[in-house]
Amino acid sequence: MTGAAPVAVVLMAYGSPERLGDVPAYYADIRGGRPIRPELLDDLVQRYRLLGIEDGSPLNAITEQTRAALERELDVPVFTGMKHWTPRIADAAERAVAGGAQTVVGLVLAPHYSAMSIGGYRTQLAEALEGRAELAFIDSWHDDAGFVEVLADRVRGTEAHVVFTAHSLPARVLETGDPYKDQLLETSQLVAERAGLRTWTFVADVLVCPVGFVADHLEIRWDLDHEAREKARELGMHLDRIDMPNADRAFVQVLAGLVRRALSVPSGA
Repeated sequence: MTGAAPVAVVLMAYGSPERLGDVPAYYADIRGGRPIRPELLDDLVQRYRLLGIEDGSPLNAITEQTRAALERELDVPVFTGMKHWTPRIADAAERAVAGGAQTVVGLVLAPHYSAMSIGGYRTQLAEALEGRAELAFIDSWHDDAGFVEVLADRVRGTEAHVVFTAHSLPARVLETGDPYKDQLLETSQLVAERAGLRTWTFVADVLVCPVGFVADHLEIRWDLDHEAREKARELGMHLDRIDMPNADRAFVQVLAGLVRRALSVPSGA
């Protein structure tokens, strides 16, 4: 991209606390001022404790690895902006503008669009830029051929039953015609077709492919790696999951392709 008008990328993620002492403030930010039941906070603290967060947050570290790799791939500045932790999306926008960016590409590390999730990221970034730079925002990349291949490569050839998973949304959101569910189903279908998967009605081995996540978030390392595996053992099953894309080079190239296409057809603020 050398020689083009000044461009920067704001790579956005949900965010994660850096240490156990950060968890109450982090949870409060997610709740947006709504009351927090003490037992729910205690449960969240315990999950992060078991992940070894005091030895260094593995979740934010993955985001930084992805950011650095994408910056090298694109040869343009890439800034991290977190929805619920630091550095904030607004902080990333300020750094991009301060660096002289005339166009800012907004890319969320979540492939599927929902007004409740991706829509919120876009609003925060657009408000932070305040018209000081052109915004090229990538709303969805659930059917990107490169992304589909990254996942298909992780399940291709398995003899296990593959289960596609994602984060749920309130029914009231889906009832408005939000495309989130349909996009999740489309990704799953595309990956299954690309990998040549067979399906079974019942098997003892299950391979989970979390299409709604692209990195090792809490929901991956705890909900799947601990809770789901424990339940599977109780049922006499063997459950495994794919390795998450994280900062894998093939995945970073997918992100770089999204940015390049966004710059050729800016989506506007």
